Amino acid sequence: MKGTGKGNSRNLSEQYVSIEIFGQPYTFKAEVDIDSAQAVADFLSREIHKVEVEVMKSQPGVNKKAILILAALNIANAHFETRRNYSDFLRSVSDRSASLLQILDTAVR
Repeated sequence: MKGTGKGNSRNLSEQYVSIEIFGQPYTFKAEVDIDSAQAVADFLSREIHKVEVEVMKSQPGVNKKAILILAALNIANAHFETRRNYSDFLRSVSDRSASLLQILDTAVR
């Protein structure tokens, strides 16, 4: 998604996604499927709200930038965990496939 600046004219064939963060609306041009782009924007909005609620319980005066950074770190952490799990899964599938191929190869001989 790309952010739009003030004064940009919008082509009717282009699709835009809106998100509201801390009461401020932002609009982005969707360079992918509009449903996917909106799902990403909605996810981000939920994550920011979740962090805001959690942080405000223990640190009521924390600034909005800190909330955004914490939300970004949470998302990045989840992304890295998913990548690690996917890598572990691929390694497991590869090992098991090699083992099965060896068993089949032995059985055919």
